[in-house]
Amino acid sequence: MLIRQETESDYDKVYQVVKKAFSRAQHSDGNEQDLVVALRKSDAFLPELSLVAEVDGDVVGHILFTKNRIGSHTGLSLAPLSVSPEFQRQGIGMALIKEGHRIAKELGYAYSVVLGSERYYPKAGYLPASQFGIKAPFDVPDHNFMAICLQDVCPPVCGVVAYPKEFGI
Repeated sequence: MLIRQETESDYDKVYQVVKKAFSRAQHSDGNEQDLVVALRKSDAFLPELSLVAEVDGDVVGHILFTKNRIGSHTGLSLAPLSVSPEFQRQGIGMALIKEGHRIAKELGYAYSVVLGSERYYPKAGYLPASQFGIKAPFDVPDHNFMAICLQDVCPPVCGVVAYPKEFGI
């Protein structure tokens, strides 16, 4: 498996991967692939944090981290993480997360937030965001809105996450 930065030539493949991955998701609005397209055109887009996973030359996974605001700090939102159904449960998603975290740390970002499974994301180090003083801009169970400190020492934060407008939040 190869994890690398997404290129423009990957866009159609990524669109299909995201669409297929979320077609079976328990919590999905069915528009995640269109969210990726919109986020690429936004001020929040960070090309170095739009990653793909390749197996035998085929794109089988994608992860996107975009900028957000947490109080007076700039943080990251992990959304979406997608792996083609036939490649799920093989460690590809976790490998994408870890590489994204590594790059984000190098870029100097302190926090990443995610709305997702309380069974999956804690394996990558995510904890309830409330433990960091981070709040969601919507009602959500505490265990589903999570954050991670990406640096060895993170500045204290306190505030509601302001997502890019493309999220429609």
